[in-house]
Amino acid sequence: MISRRTAQAYGRAADASKVRVAGLSLMIAAALTITACTATPTSSTVQPAVTASPSASPVATATIDPAVAATTSAVESTLKTLVASNPKPDRETLRAALVAAGIPNANVEVSVSRTPTGLDVDAMEAAALTGESCIMGQIRDGGVVVTVLPVLATGKCFVGDAR
Repeated sequence: MISRRTAQAYGRAADASKVRVAGLSLMIAAALTITACTATPTSSTVQPAVTASPSASPVATATIDPAVAATTSAVESTLKTLVASNPKPDRETLRAALVAAGIPNANVEVSVSRTPTGLDVDAMEAAALTGESCIMGQIRDGGVVVTVLPVLATGKCFVGDAR
């Protein structure tokens, strides 16, 4: 036979276990809810400038620097043209195509095209520095995605040495 204290201790342990299971269940449900509401980008994430018409209701408007818009267009069209002829270009081919599109060589950053073990990478990244913006382009599985991000504190678009 067990003592009253032992029975109470077992009862508290069982209650604590139930609370832990309930808490864990709530955390899993919350994680699933958040995951289900997260959007996945499927195409180019470049946003065109929004302008308000005189008859439109007051809406926040975004203005894009014309130089950034021109560079974004150049990067996107260059990468799409390049991928059409070669879905997995190497680093130097990607750099040469962006420079040929009118982006200064000093403003172009390109990720590596091969791993240290000599394998092709899954995705290539290229960046064109324009003012305070980095026009980032990614080539993956023959597709192109382009987005505009702010320049890093280092004055570059990539973290580390990717030039």
